[in-house]
Amino acid sequence: MSDSGEPTQLTARDVLRYTNVRRMLGSSFAFHIGVSLQAATLGKHIFDITGRAIDIGWLGLAEFGPIALLVLVSGSVADRFNRKHVAALALAGEMLCAIALVVYSLSEPKAVWPFFVIAVAFGISRAFLSPATRAMYPMVAPDGGLPPIIAMSSGVWTSAMIVGPAASGFLYSAAPWVAYATTTALIFIGIIGIMRVQFEREPVPRDPDEKATLRSAMEGLFFIRRTPILLAAISLDLFAVLFGGAIALLPAIAEEQLHVGDVAYGWLRASAGIGAAAMALFLSIKPLRRNVGKALLIAVGIFGAGTIVLGATHTYWIAFAAVLILSAADMVSVFIRGSIVPLVTPDSKRGRVSAVENVFIGATNELGAFESGAASQAFGTPAAVIGGGVATLGVVAIWWFGFKPLRDIDRFSDLDAPENPV
Repeated sequence: MSDSGEPTQLTARDVLRYTNVRRMLGSSFAFHIGVSLQAATLGKHIFDITGRAIDIGWLGLAEFGPIALLVLVSGSVADRFNRKHVAALALAGEMLCAIALVVYSLSEPKAVWPFFVIAVAFGISRAFLSPATRAMYPMVAPDGGLPPIIAMSSGVWTSAMIVGPAASGFLYSAAPWVAYATTTALIFIGIIGIMRVQFEREPVPRDPDEKATLRSAMEGLFFIRRTPILLAAISLDLFAVLFGGAIALLPAIAEEQLHVGDVAYGWLRASAGIGAAAMALFLSIKPLRRNVGKALLIAVGIFGAGTIVLGATHTYWIAFAAVLILSAADMVSVFIRGSIVPLVTPDSKRGRVSAVENVFIGATNELGAFESGAASQAFGTPAAVIGGGVATLGVVAIWWFGFKPLRDIDRFSDLDAPENPV
């Protein structure tokens, strides 16, 4: 506690002194580079084969389906079993998918349906990985260290979103299988790293009388529904991500609007990571302490405005700047929501709540990609992107006036759940 009686909030430097925090972040950095490299390569690969933006959307839907269907199972698994082992097994599944992409790309494919089959398998693995890893961060966090760890984990993710997509342009130009093989190696490094993590605190024991029932599996959904701040924060990002899925259309934007090649496309995709990583670094050094709710809503509004600019421009550097800015704004949103969710959720429910959040937020990146791809096919890419940005601004206006408890959040320290000492 500080002298004023408020909980002490550690800095990024403070929490990095803990070995297991470094191990967790290092493991995440490795496998996130691999996954982002694979995503950028796969979208480009499919678009080059078919030339249809809708196929990028189908790819997103193929990954989203398993995550949505398995939400009740994956969250319960993360709460009932050792989260480190669950995460390692899920990563092993993702690595097998990357190996399958290597094998198929060596055959010089003309059909894209095998890519969709692999994407479904990847979605199954991701369904179990996300709730397990998200629930691990509070377990390695020292007291008062969760917000800076959330900022750094977001920074790790977004730094990977720079390295992976930027590398994808060069590796894809060499051969698609080279990119997929690199992904395989990086995920393997991530598995080794995550198995070395030791928890700062053990999970809160579950009630031994609690059975593995449907109601128990749905507890994450029930908890979100009866917690207004959680419901408002998650639903805000749900609609923003759903309507603002312009990043998925970057292969089409690069070719049809900007008329640039593979390497320029890779850097355009990487600009999302540059903007987000810069903001994550800023937040880790100077954490957001006051007016948290208003900052969240303003950030999502900037995200929508940047999406409109991206859809309207035909100039590469303006598009680069638009992606960078909208991604920086999105990082503010990710940081705030990423801190709110574990702070108000008891540890015994974190896996199940994270699984629901993964569907509503993480997986809606894929659903948003499908929506954007379908809209692009029907109305053209510029109209789809601009329309998504306008819809996002509309969502912000509705949430600003309709969800006062979210707008009025001041400090993170006001949100601690009784079971959570972080």
